[in-house]
Amino acid sequence: MSEKPRKFKGGVHPNDSKALSALKPIQDAPLLESYKVIMHQNIGAPPELVVKKGDEVKKGDLLAKASGFVSVPLHAPTSGTIKMIDKCPGPTGISIPSIEITADGEDEWGDTFEVIRDWKNTGSEQLKQRVWDAGIVGMGGAGFPAHVKLSPPEGKTVDTLIINGAECEPYLTADHRLMLEQGEDVVQGTAILARALGLKSAVIGIEENKPDAIAALQEIAANYGVEVQPLPVNYPQGAERQLIYAITGREVPIGKLPMDVHCVVQNVATAVAVADAVVKGRPSIERVTTVTGKSVVEPGNWRFRLGTPVSKALELVGGVSEQPAKLLLGGPMMGIAQSSLDVTVMKNTSGILLIAKDEASLYTSEPCIRCGRCVECCPMNILPATISQAVENKRFDWAEDLNVLACIECGSCSYVCPSHRPLNQHFKRAKIEIQAQLRKKK
Repeated sequence: MSEKPRKFKGGVHPNDSKALSALKPIQDAPLLESYKVIMHQNIGAPPELVVKKGDEVKKGDLLAKASGFVSVPLHAPTSGTIKMIDKCPGPTGISIPSIEITADGEDEWGDTFEVIRDWKNTGSEQLKQRVWDAGIVGMGGAGFPAHVKLSPPEGKTVDTLIINGAECEPYLTADHRLMLEQGEDVVQGTAILARALGLKSAVIGIEENKPDAIAALQEIAANYGVEVQPLPVNYPQGAERQLIYAITGREVPIGKLPMDVHCVVQNVATAVAVADAVVKGRPSIERVTTVTGKSVVEPGNWRFRLGTPVSKALELVGGVSEQPAKLLLGGPMMGIAQSSLDVTVMKNTSGILLIAKDEASLYTSEPCIRCGRCVECCPMNILPATISQAVENKRFDWAEDLNVLACIECGSCSYVCPSHRPLNQHFKRAKIEIQAQLRKKK
């Protein structure tokens, strides 16, 4: 993998605005009085509840069990009592089932998993099972169950594991800090994932604007048979297809998955969670999240427990210096706007971003002027402007014919559009409508 990385087609170069938090070490959030843990935190089937109101739980205890192969269990972020099983605001604006835990202040661990010290000589099936039992999902944003990616279906083989350390989304620095502060965990988790796939090596791809992280991991990686690959700074460098092409030269065809070109991609934070599960015996109950924005008093990177309300996260950073225009979960390119501060941190909450008023013009829409900039920058080589018009006319069949399902929702087209059209939102809507029609036909 030592070849010079390849440049994928398209992409953009937004101001990364990472200086706000890049030098801020990870801080552990203090224990709260209560947590509202959203039940469905993974792509696939929601887990099945195993607790009820009034039950006492310890930190790490099972709250909900996996309900199928493409599902993951959920664990308690602290010890306490199940106060309520109700609904709370979800990241998409819809109220969804949640488990509210009143903390007892003891923060006492329950029965954790058996530590697997000799993981280098442990069978891949046992490692995959541990990843599943720990409730680990893709923590870069997608929330796809990690154990599923480690289980190629019959007839498919994997020869390359890539760990995404690009963190190309503007403003976000959580993965950067993890690589600097927990480099051993990142590399060890990478090696464990490789072992689970039956591989002897892996590659960690990091954009060149993080030279300190590259140097830190290179020093550790050689001891584990892991390679660190510097990558050109080009958004969306961290998208699976673009990352695979940059490192291997393989192109994932539209409608296919990374496994179809013998690759698996996992995130840096996911690798750390795997190391915690295997070497420390701990389930996935927390994550590092960047809280940032021009109006945030003290931007930084925090280790939050699942179920931490955004309102509490903003208190920890000193609140705001001025009223922001928008609140996003994630970054400015792919993040989702929120209407409530009651939404809580999930396994895939990589960032909490406040958009300042002087940035709000990026979110006002005007008619398309047919300049073609969206076509030039699209890394998937589709026609954003034309698809957008199809969606506005509710011609979702036309949008499907134009390959809207191939869109990776990176937001590059929205970023370069001089009319600030909500192209990414149009494509999200089209996918939902197309999937709804498919379900109706079935």
